[in-house]
Amino acid sequence: MSTRSLTPREREQVDAANAADGPAVVLLHELWSLASAWDPWRERLAEAGLSSVAVAWPREPDTFEEALADPDAVAGISLVDVREHALAVVAALRQPPFLVGHGVGALTAQQVAGKGLARATVAVAPAPMKGSTRAPDSMLAAAAPVLRDPENRDRAIRMTFPEFRYAYANAVNVDEARHLWETRHVPGSARVGFELAAQRRDPRAPASVDTVNRDRGPMLIVSAGRSRLVAPAISAETFRIQSRNSCDTEFLDLPDRGHTLMIDSGWTEVADKVIAYLERFR
Repeated sequence: MSTRSLTPREREQVDAANAADGPAVVLLHELWSLASAWDPWRERLAEAGLSSVAVAWPREPDTFEEALADPDAVAGISLVDVREHALAVVAALRQPPFLVGHGVGALTAQQVAGKGLARATVAVAPAPMKGSTRAPDSMLAAAAPVLRDPENRDRAIRMTFPEFRYAYANAVNVDEARHLWETRHVPGSARVGFELAAQRRDPRAPASVDTVNRDRGPMLIVSAGRSRLVAPAISAETFRIQSRNSCDTEFLDLPDRGHTLMIDSGWTEVADKVIAYLERFR
């Protein structure tokens, strides 16, 4: 797998991680986000002595402003594209890394771990994998801005503020929700949403995960109890499926947190719990 696809920012972070002592933390973001959203996390990890690499999606703009200026930049990007790029980043690292993912990034993290390439993995509010139960109505309503029009499949979609407030930022106050929408929420590939919605009836679903590989490594599934994009039932189902693996699988429930938990004002609570888990396998 070629590492030539790495962005200059990723290459710089990989080089720094390879020069550091110990495994790096590979950070995999959610749909409608950017790798730069991990910058506060990277600082927190560095304070704990952990190097990190924030993985971008193919064709992803570097900044929020660039993403709004080029809203079709990631149109047509698929789950396979996201996974293959993440694998290229992992292949460039000298040691098997820790993986931390959110939403679609958490699904990707599980796919990478399923190939035996992770030291340990944290999947936060993971998008449903192949074999998960049917999505609750709340998830279907949250995904409606993408799924309601079949022609969206090859587009990049950014939610309106009311849609974002309902689907993504329902657990924070309205002022913080608007701030997050105005500074963090970018157009995301609708193709990914359609692939996730179809995974139950697609025998070759790109959301498939190898959950039984004995080299998967330890894994923590984190549930955001108020998330509408990834209902707690989906996180619990992910834990049930991953628990078939012979490696240690743990579950952490954050009942009062919504889907913004990685970027909102309470992100440090989540980061510290993740770091404490990773430290056990350092």
